[in-house]
Amino acid sequence: MSTITTEELSATTLLRFATAGSVDDGKSTLVGRLLHDSKSVLTDQLEAVEHASRNRGQDAPDLALLTDGLRAEREQGITIDVAYRYFATPRRRFILADTPGHVQYTRNMVTGASTAELTVILVDARNGVVEQTRRHAAIAALLRVPHVVLAVNKMDLVDYQESVFAAIAEEFTAYALELGVPEITAIPISALAGDNVVDPSANMDWYGGPTFLEHLETVPVSHDLSHCHARLPVQYVIRPQSAEHPDYRGYAGQIAAGSFRVGESVTVLPSGRTSKISGIDLLGEPVDIAWTTQSVTLLLEDDIDISRGDLIVPAKDAPATTQDIEATVCHVADAALTVGHRVLLKHGTRTVKAIVKDIPSRLTLDDLSLHPHPGQLVANDIGRVKIRTAEPLPVDSYADSRRTGSFILIDPSDGTTLTAGMVGESFASPEPVKDEADDDGWDF
Repeated sequence: MSTITTEELSATTLLRFATAGSVDDGKSTLVGRLLHDSKSVLTDQLEAVEHASRNRGQDAPDLALLTDGLRAEREQGITIDVAYRYFATPRRRFILADTPGHVQYTRNMVTGASTAELTVILVDARNGVVEQTRRHAAIAALLRVPHVVLAVNKMDLVDYQESVFAAIAEEFTAYALELGVPEITAIPISALAGDNVVDPSANMDWYGGPTFLEHLETVPVSHDLSHCHARLPVQYVIRPQSAEHPDYRGYAGQIAAGSFRVGESVTVLPSGRTSKISGIDLLGEPVDIAWTTQSVTLLLEDDIDISRGDLIVPAKDAPATTQDIEATVCHVADAALTVGHRVLLKHGTRTVKAIVKDIPSRLTLDDLSLHPHPGQLVANDIGRVKIRTAEPLPVDSYADSRRTGSFILIDPSDGTTLTAGMVGESFASPEPVKDEADDDGWDF
């Protein structure tokens, strides 16, 4: 019997990772260097970058242009939008989200890191840990990203001094551990010169750890979510009512976590009705079992009133439904979120009316202290909120499920996304605050 090596196994895995850092820390240059040195850039792409660089009076190709795709980004030399890149090495496949560094676009870092298994936080070796570094570390902790890489960039501008790297790594690690970040790996690099990005640096013989790419290729990634609570948010009810399928009624959606089997007893929430799975269709073919991230159609033995927004779960593992949600949030809108704010809350495929009953605290990033009862959260603030919904929702704790423990708040007047929320406890537990009555507007 042949055995599968670690290298062969890792070649079948996919790593989703995001980059973050302050403006001019070199995120786009790092990504460009990574793609270039790992031979993941097409010839015509490289020629286009070389042409654009010559037009800007640069002798060498500006590798940051490989990811800065918007015209405004190239003109300003900053990243504005989340740039997604797909590439592969012989050892692993990757989906990369290059997120903006400017404080104004911190909201996009939440988007890019929300599905990431690893976050890369860049620090300019000349500047060290700054407020935006702390903000990105806090967001990574809030989003429960399993792995964080501290990439200390521009080591060439500090003469590759070990003491500079060690001081930054020590400060950041202490801060991140206080936030509850589970794993931190610090790597000294020069994205511009290519030191320790793909190839080991000859200028930092004092560093004995992996290169940036080597760490990405070997970091453990667990895609086995079968042990998680099984959840299927219903996206669409399929009823062809054709001569071939006159009585077909299927409930389609992407499995958010866990697995489902034919014959398993399930509960439909929020109604609480129960039935058994009589069939599972996957890509038009019947299967006996389906698991996380697969898009499937479930068929049930009983005729139950099910519609978009309902949640199908195992009968023995159903979450409690509630109208009162307490969560940690990152506010992403320009307009402030205030106590009494009437919003729409989108959880999975369900959207309901809600009201912000209280904002118990706002996090101060400098020392991780809690500012009690701020009354509002402004753009890029992180804080705790208490929300009352018009209808019961089956929510999990974000610590148990990143998919069914998260939600967004939406402005009902124009559809603007206001806030990204994570249900349950965060790295900082606010002091308990009694809800204040609110008799105006949506008072449920």
